[in-house]
Amino acid sequence: MPNPNSAPTPEGSAKSNNSTAGLEKLQGRLSDLITPWTGRGMRYLKREHKLERLRVFILGRQLTDGVIFKSLLYIILTSVAVIYLQPVFYMISTSLKTQSDLLDPTVNFFPRVLDWDNYEVAIRGLKYVQALWQTALIAILAALFQTVSCALTGYAFARLYIPFKNFWFAIVLLTFLIPIQTMFIPIYVLYAKLGWLNTPLPFLIPALFGQGLKGALFVMIFRQFFATFPKELEESARMDGSGAFRTFYRIMLPLSRPAMLVVGLFSFVWHWNDTFEPSMYLKDVNLIMMGNQMSQMPTNLQTIAGNALVPFDLIETQMMAAAFLVILPPLLLYAFAQRYYVEGIERTGIVE
Repeated sequence: MPNPNSAPTPEGSAKSNNSTAGLEKLQGRLSDLITPWTGRGMRYLKREHKLERLRVFILGRQLTDGVIFKSLLYIILTSVAVIYLQPVFYMISTSLKTQSDLLDPTVNFFPRVLDWDNYEVAIRGLKYVQALWQTALIAILAALFQTVSCALTGYAFARLYIPFKNFWFAIVLLTFLIPIQTMFIPIYVLYAKLGWLNTPLPFLIPALFGQGLKGALFVMIFRQFFATFPKELEESARMDGSGAFRTFYRIMLPLSRPAMLVVGLFSFVWHWNDTFEPSMYLKDVNLIMMGNQMSQMPTNLQTIAGNALVPFDLIETQMMAAAFLVILPPLLLYAFAQRYYVEGIERTGIVE
């Protein structure tokens, strides 16, 4: 039996060296075999990474992240912008043309000479300064009255207990669905008996009581907006001793600023552009509104010229100048209030 503590023999050392050398040769061969495949694998992974990056760039990690979706979105937005802005550009361009440029088919959007006299004629024909401040005053007051009264009415329909509330709300909807033209004769007779003709009262008094132009729609907007509030707001206010009106004034009304902005803008623009009611209720030349002045331009210019027998022929350039002056204040209002207006639309869920 061999002694384990004895020194290794020369034959054993030789065998051990041979086995170590064999292992090293085997490892070298395996390394030679694996190295090409490893390089190919790294190149494959790099190629796959580039393809993945390209796919993410084109399609995106989500549908809305890729360059294809963004390109289509920009194309759609640009097309819609062109559809909406092209009439405004045409109006401005035509209003600055001379009559020769208007008749020249080679002149499109850029006139050869800017003719500012068209705006001078339009300002005189519209009685622009008088119509501007009178229309703005009536539209602003009506918008304020409608915003407050419709907010109070919408809050009552959304949060308070009212006997036969659904029935009364159906009546409000009915006033929105029935055209005012079908009820014009009795309303006109009523206003004539009250002595409101040729005054701003037919526009302001109905707005003060939650009606007027599109009043029912504004009540619906506020009702929808207040219905989304949690009941805990009113319960906590009631525990603090607040009544219904104080809760509305202190809590609900400050929270409803987005809806108030939407209603205020809609009311102002619709009163500014209204032509039916001013033409029916206003016959006095001392009280005029902007919506009707376009049709009165020839008569006004005849009166200014002092010759009422010879009709004043308006050309398209002067009419376009007058139309641009009419829409200019609402455009400026939208431009300054655009951010808050979009926020209010998102909060109220109303789309015009």
